[in-house]
Amino acid sequence: MKSLVTHQSSVRRLWARLLWWRFRLFQQRRYDRLVLEHIDGRPFVILPQVLNPALFEASTFLARALNSITLAPETRVLDLGTGSGVGAIFAARYARCVTATDINPEAARCARINAWMNQVADRVEVLEGDLFAPIGDRRFDVIAFNPPFFRGEPRDRLDQAWRSTDVIERFAAEVRDHLLPAGFMLVVYSSLADEAALRRAFEANDLRYSVFAQRDVISEVLTIYRVTA
Repeated sequence: MKSLVTHQSSVRRLWARLLWWRFRLFQQRRYDRLVLEHIDGRPFVILPQVLNPALFEASTFLARALNSITLAPETRVLDLGTGSGVGAIFAARYARCVTATDINPEAARCARINAWMNQVADRVEVLEGDLFAPIGDRRFDVIAFNPPFFRGEPRDRLDQAWRSTDVIERFAAEVRDHLLPAGFMLVVYSSLADEAALRRAFEANDLRYSVFAQRDVISEVLTIYRVTA
């Protein structure tokens, strides 16, 4: 068993290295630049300083998970840390009341542009601010969150999508106040990050969690947790 785990770890490291070189050689021109992407046939403008969801699996994995659940028109959805708005726009396919927030003002602007481009601006409200600060005491049926995976001080606005010192702990401490009684959260996380810390934050705040979906992308395993209060 130990040798199998060691082998899997070596394979993942090798694939991560190969993907890094692929990014450097072929994809870097699409990173931290103004580009037009298409995700499941939908157009998305990506502004500089906004994470490109077409280059990284987590955002699109979470958005497609939102698209896979039954969202009645009256369902109230919060896409926390929306980035380019992909999760909010996918949710707005069914739900009429979607709120998207992001601490990065460029991301908030990007999400508004994409809501207009995808003809759901009447369903998607985009607010700028840190975690739950922009929404006051509002509560939701479904909260989706793609948090920063890695610890550390972000170097710039774009890096806020990757790095934070305490977002997971603050999110877990505050989310109960923004869920309706039958509500739940979908939180995506990577095996490259400290998943044990994420689970400890849930447990410290009496949040129950289970695995909603997993995707092995060779270099990492992405897990979407379904979390309830």
